[in-house]
Amino acid sequence: MKLALVGDIGGTNARFALWKDQRLEAIQVHATADYRCPEDAIKAYLQEQGLALGCIGSVCLSVAGPVSGDEFRFTNNHWQLNREAFCQALQVDRLLLVNDFSAMALGMTRLQPHEFRVVCEGVAEPSRPAVVIGPGTGLGVGTLLNFGEGRYMALPGEGGHVDLPLGSPRETQLWQHIHDEIGHVSAETALSGSGLPRVYRAICAVDGHAPQLDTPEAITAAGLAGDPIAREVLEQFSCWLGRVAGNNVLTTGARGGVYIVGGVIPRFADFFIHSGFAQSFADKGCMSDYFKGIPVWLVTAPYSGLTGAGVALEQASA
Repeated sequence: MKLALVGDIGGTNARFALWKDQRLEAIQVHATADYRCPEDAIKAYLQEQGLALGCIGSVCLSVAGPVSGDEFRFTNNHWQLNREAFCQALQVDRLLLVNDFSAMALGMTRLQPHEFRVVCEGVAEPSRPAVVIGPGTGLGVGTLLNFGEGRYMALPGEGGHVDLPLGSPRETQLWQHIHDEIGHVSAETALSGSGLPRVYRAICAVDGHAPQLDTPEAITAAGLAGDPIAREVLEQFSCWLGRVAGNNVLTTGARGGVYIVGGVIPRFADFFIHSGFAQSFADKGCMSDYFKGIPVWLVTAPYSGLTGAGVALEQASA
């Protein structure tokens, strides 16, 4: 019987694994910059595992961007993919492409108790949608539907590109500076790895400080060490994420809970849990009471997108 391979491809890294008995095996991470195309990266992965071309029957790739048709251009790296050429090059029978946050949402169905932290206490309503949102290279947003008996559906979307919401005169000042710098201000503009330096520059400009830090890592480290400007960046980032997550809850009726994923927030997890996220999350005027009892979790599982690709493959084969 042929093997199944899953991949989770981001802007910087491509993660690959074999999917066996409903779990991941032989996980490897490859830098996308090191390969001309996904086929070359997968060939390298197979060689590392001692596997020959033709031994893989099905492939499911989690990819950033809208999925449709036979051609796919990756959003945050130089790769392109043609379904027929891909299958021929790797001698596979079937290729399934799923939006990265659809895969991430499906990955939430396999979380273990040690793979998340509670941000807001509550009890999820299983019959209602759940929101999955995550700042990383960009800002991903997905919706998870639970149909019971182990059946799920993940709704793809481009929710990271909605307008950045404003909830105070201070946020309006920061928004104005960012708008003057780049034009349209989407949520992803601020809520992503590259968004941290952008918010930092905006705070410095509004308050008349000379910027001293220029990378997400430096800003995060300085904030955790007590630097007041960097701490405000982390606080503002957390509050804006709360506003965007709350908007998605109202839009989808997501009393099934909110999962916060991605690589940015876990770097300052303790700070985030005690930040103004929860207040901003429920700051919806006459609808604020709607948020009582909706749980929010910070996901720390390292390979949820890969797991979700495996779940997607299972459900497509059912």
